[in-house]
Amino acid sequence: MSTLRRTTIVTAAACLALAGGTVAVAASPVTGLHPTPGGTWAGDPYFPALGATGYDALTYHLDLDYEPVDASSGTLDATSTMTFRATKTLSSFNLDLRGLEVSSVRVNGLRATFTHVDGELIVTPRLPLLARLPVVVTVEYGGTTGRPRDIEDSLYGWVSTADGAMVVNEPDGAPTWFPVNDDPNDKAIYTFRITVPEGKTAVANGLPIGQPRTRDGKTTFRWFEPSPMASYLTTASIGDFDITTTRTEDGLPIIDAIDRDVTAANRTTSEASLAKQADMIAFFSEHFGPYPFTSAGAIVDDDTVGYALETQSRAVYSRVASEGTVAHEIAHQWYGNTVSPHRWADIWLNEGFATYAAWMWGEHTGGQTVEARAAAVYATPATSPFWSTVVADPGATGLFASAVYSRGALTLHELQQEIGEDDFAALLKAWPKERRNATGSTSDFIALAERISGQDLGAFFDAWVYTGTKPTTW
Repeated sequence: MSTLRRTTIVTAAACLALAGGTVAVAASPVTGLHPTPGGTWAGDPYFPALGATGYDALTYHLDLDYEPVDASSGTLDATSTMTFRATKTLSSFNLDLRGLEVSSVRVNGLRATFTHVDGELIVTPRLPLLARLPVVVTVEYGGTTGRPRDIEDSLYGWVSTADGAMVVNEPDGAPTWFPVNDDPNDKAIYTFRITVPEGKTAVANGLPIGQPRTRDGKTTFRWFEPSPMASYLTTASIGDFDITTTRTEDGLPIIDAIDRDVTAANRTTSEASLAKQADMIAFFSEHFGPYPFTSAGAIVDDDTVGYALETQSRAVYSRVASEGTVAHEIAHQWYGNTVSPHRWADIWLNEGFATYAAWMWGEHTGGQTVEARAAAVYATPATSPFWSTVVADPGATGLFASAVYSRGALTLHELQQEIGEDDFAALLKAWPKERRNATGSTSDFIALAERISGQDLGAFFDAWVYTGTKPTTW
């Protein structure tokens, strides 16, 4: 995905967006071409109508002005400037956006017509959009934010809080706060300009751009994530944060934001855990390859969401960041972030790897061995519902089932036994390296494991990830 041509377009568009400018794209008459609408669904069977086809997103610049109202709502006034490249000549295209109102859409500087129904923003530009040419789409939108819930009834997306918002999108929460092609396969580069009441702090992915600026009782923060990112990994969390910056021995900035209202006990635990991030990054880099992004860190919020999420380069933690969870989320930067799931059925490649990595860290620091952890999981009785989850196809309501995590990790342990330590070590590095800034499926992973090991692993993976019964020992 990262061709020279793509990088040039993306960099230019991102720089112009940061400068507050627009990208002028000449409109050409279409002769002998037959424009057609873009597709309204990216094809993931778990989420019908989510995502779109017909274009490749390049950049998003999100200009957000947010005012908390109370513990469950706020007001958002926003402009999204998106650049994409059409993959065919388009007469219209779709974006995902839920719960907010659109006031205007411009395409290449010209007003476009649009409809916005049932979370689908369908845009019809004045002129057809030619294949392979970059397009600039500006959407002005806003409204009242709330506390949306996902398919499993957990809080997600733009979750309004008393002091701001906790923004955690997995799996399909990004459209609750910006118009987007919400498909993990369509990664893009993001910049954020977030304006909040004076005294509040806004933290997003990547690195801060310049210093916060305060004017007329509001402060604006700017952030830039230079690596392509899946939309579910974005964040723009707002609160009463204290920010600290440290660096690894290699100079990688670690930017941590901890809400001033977390309890004293949770702050103590979080600070102790986050102090080990540099060591975790060094340890995982030895096993997984170089850390894939330009920054790291954490956001610890005093919210009621109740879980952590591996938002790219800066994971979000609900109330407290424990050491095991921090190891898990840092490992996700390799497994889940630089290489993301091709379809949501492939989520075990995120969660199984991150769980296994946390086992590795625990053993490295004197805790239980990986072998002991794996044995404890395998000891789960065969009659337990735990084994009925098909790890490689858990269903839309089973994405976060415990088996996806721990049986996924057990599968990796058993795979090491099957192909040997050397080939397994090579596999750990090859997966995030060969699919850097892209996605991968279970079949892709199996193919890579077979290529590295020289073995036919069909029966192995049938038993461990494609079957809803307890495998016999391998």
